[in-house]
Amino acid sequence: MPKLIKLYIVNVAIGFALAGLFVGMLLWFNIANLWHLVSTSDKSLLAVVVLWISNGVIFAGVQFGIAVMRMKDDDDDEPRGGNRAPSLVHLAEPVLVRVKAKKPQQQSRRY
Repeated sequence: MPKLIKLYIVNVAIGFALAGLFVGMLLWFNIANLWHLVSTSDKSLLAVVVLWISNGVIFAGVQFGIAVMRMKDDDDDEPRGGNRAPSLVHLAEPVLVRVKAKKPQQQSRRY
């Protein structure tokens, strides 16, 4: 299996595990009376699964993003970038331009 696919699967599993922990804590601490709402509903299993999957997608995406951002090549040590030349935007000054206005044209009236 390619390393990138393995990295993705591992981080998605970690993200969904964290989402499960998060949903469990939401229910345990009864945030916004969520435990009472879920425990008294006939669709409680569906509600918890939807909450877990929706949070799992977010947590997995963040976990994979963090893993990708932490990857580093060995050749990233030398500084790169442009020179420190001043920008031309700061050197520009406004110029006064005079424009003669045309006389308004008479509109012919049609009856």
